[in-house]
Formats: sequence, structure tokens, C-alpha cells
Amino acid sequence: MNAILAVRDLRISFGGVVAANGIDLDVYPHEIIAVIGPNGSGKTTFLNLCTGYIHPASGTVTFEGETITELSPRVITTRGIARAFQIPQLFASHSVLENVILAVAARHGIWDVMQPLVRPSYRDEAREILSLLTLSDVADRLTAILPEGTRKLTDIAIAMALKPRLLLLDEPTSGVSTEEKFPLMDTIVGVLRAEKITALFVEHDMEVVERYSNRVLVWDAGRVAAEGPPHEILHSAAVLERIVGIG
Repeated sequence: MNAILAVRDLRISFGGVVAANGIDLDVYPHEIIAVIGPNGSGKTTFLNLCTGYIHPASGTVTFEGETITELSPRVITTRGIARAFQIPQLFASHSVLENVILAVAARHGIWDVMQPLVRPSYRDEAREILSLLTLSDVADRLTAILPEGTRKLTDIAIAMALKPRLLLLDEPTSGVSTEEKFPLMDTIVGVLRAEKITALFVEHDMEVVERYSNRVLVWDAGRVAAEGPPHEILHSAAVLERIVGIG
């Protein structure tokens, strides 16, 4: 099986701090991969490198056989990679439905002020996405007043509106209450599997990693220090003590 995302010898430093130190990895279709490691190990930098927010000093990122290393975030999104952020990127003065409609319009390239953004077809598609993510009941609420778990789902709904084949998630359960985190992840992973979307998510909660990932990548000092199925990685004494800080 060919990799949907292939990274080769990816390198970048910031002021002498090595954030990517020769990263090599392949992501295969329909995988759900967790990325773990201590703060400052380069996990979010890796997501930024794959989505065009940062360009590497050297190395390549290939998506579905095409090099995307130097492309802009907007162009990379149109190629089929979407991103959901640790802090949801929402229009706070707009409703949940309006936020998703804007994303649908963006996918169609409708940014001309002379053309209406809210079209019946866009509204219908947005409502379908909200239904998938169990957000129909909050469709008309302002995103500014939503609980954090619902805001996270709304951010993912926006990413889903872009029709990605690969979704990158930066700490999807960060800031979410203990009671919310498993229902949140059940919803996200259920949609990923139903829609056959490959995903890679950065996460610090080891219960979430063990329950929802097919494969775990362990980040350390800008490189992949270990990888494997969660039942192996999360029971490795070396990983738990040196990388995760448990032991």
C-alpha cells in the first residue's frame, strides 16, 4: 500500500533549537496515528511543516505522490489536507452553522463580496456535517458561548467542510473536561472511520492515545524516537520514563 503522506529527512531549527531533526515517516490510508512526546519536542512544528505554515530548511513532504513542501497553507488545504488546532480557530461572533457555511464556501473558492456566501446548497451541506458530528442542536448558537468540547467539534466540522483525505489534529482533548473527552473522541473517530479519512493527532492523554490510535509515533528532540502499536509503545518503560515522563 502506498503512503498517503511521506516525509523524508525533514529539518528545521529556530535560534539554535532543533525542531525537526531528519524526520522520516510514512502515513498510510485510513490510519489513525497518535503523536506523543514532551512539550518542546517538535510535535506541533511537524504539523506546521506538513501544512505549509512553516517551510523546512531541507527535506520533503509528499502527499499522494506530489511534493507539497513549499506550498502555502491555502493551497495545501485544496490538495486534501485539513488542520484542526489546539485552540479552535472560529469566528466568535458567528453561529456554529455560519462558521461551517463559510468553510464550505471557501472550498468552492467563493470569496467575492459580490456573491452570496449563504447559498441553499452550502447551508444543506453544512447541516449534514453538523449532523455527523452531533452538532445539530447547537447550529444556531454563537461559537463564543460554547463549552470547549463543542468548540473543538465545531473546529473539526470546519475542517471536514474542506473535504480532507488527511486530517491533522493538534491536541483534540486539550482543555476538555474529563467527562467530555471520551464522547468527544468517540464522535471524531466515528466520523473519521465512516468517511474513510486518514488522521494524525497530537495528544498528551495516554488513555486517549491507547483507546483511539492504530499506531503511535513518539517524538523526542525533533525526531521520531519510537513507533508502534499503542499496546507496545505505552507499555515500554523507556518511553514512559524518558519521553512521556512517567516512571
